[in-house]
Amino acid sequence: MTRAHDDFLDDLSLAHVLADAADRISMARFRALDLRVDTKPDLTPVTDADSSVEESIRSSLARARPRDSVLGEEFGASDPGDWRGNRQWIVDPIDGTKNFVRGVPIWATLIALFTGGRPVVGLVSAPALGRRWWAALGHGAYAGRNATHANRIGVSGVKSLSDASFCYSSLTGWEQRGKLDGMLSLTRRSWRSRAYGDFYGYMLLAEGAVDAMVEPELSLWDVAALIPIVTEAGGSFTDLAGAPAPGDGSAVASNGPLHGELLTALSD
Repeated sequence: MTRAHDDFLDDLSLAHVLADAADRISMARFRALDLRVDTKPDLTPVTDADSSVEESIRSSLARARPRDSVLGEEFGASDPGDWRGNRQWIVDPIDGTKNFVRGVPIWATLIALFTGGRPVVGLVSAPALGRRWWAALGHGAYAGRNATHANRIGVSGVKSLSDASFCYSSLTGWEQRGKLDGMLSLTRRSWRSRAYGDFYGYMLLAEGAVDAMVEPELSLWDVAALIPIVTEAGGSFTDLAGAPAPGDGSAVASNGPLHGELLTALSD
């Protein structure tokens, strides 16, 4: 084990501390009668919980990692650099805001650390589900209620699409990207298909509960924390062109053996 990999454990421990504080804020606002919901310029919703969670994480990082930059969904980048720089934390304060607004418990805070453009730490905390997933480069992937009550997780060994549980986001984005036929073909050829959406399909993949998860378009904060968890669990994670994620903003994640078939079906 390299010294660099040891260092990432300290960053992972910090991510847990950040998530603990985020969970307290978000759960206090979940299903609150006075929850404030606004509409961003891209027509997606944002709540006062989104803003408060990100502010909390940024404040803690400013104290604990003052030399690191931060990129968050609600407040952008803390410096003019980007995720290909040295060390950058990438935060989605509430992934699944539409679920959060409607009282659906499938939402999470996503926290990632990139070094030199490479995702090395990922943590997904879903307090309304009472579950958290995390990974650091070279240390495997884990899931549980918290860091002290956890089990190591791994992807499935399913080798045939006809035996696979296939997960995807809504079909609208695939239609807009001109790949709806490929998507429908995969749903027909799979043993089972479900649209869990957001972070949840990827975490089910990392646990071996589903075998593939695909999305046509994602922002960096949507996917950054997911990559280390899926890959440290033994899975594959690329964009639609087969390039290492985050790539072009699309996502194809699998248990590994199914990856080539997924890319072929979704190719132009």
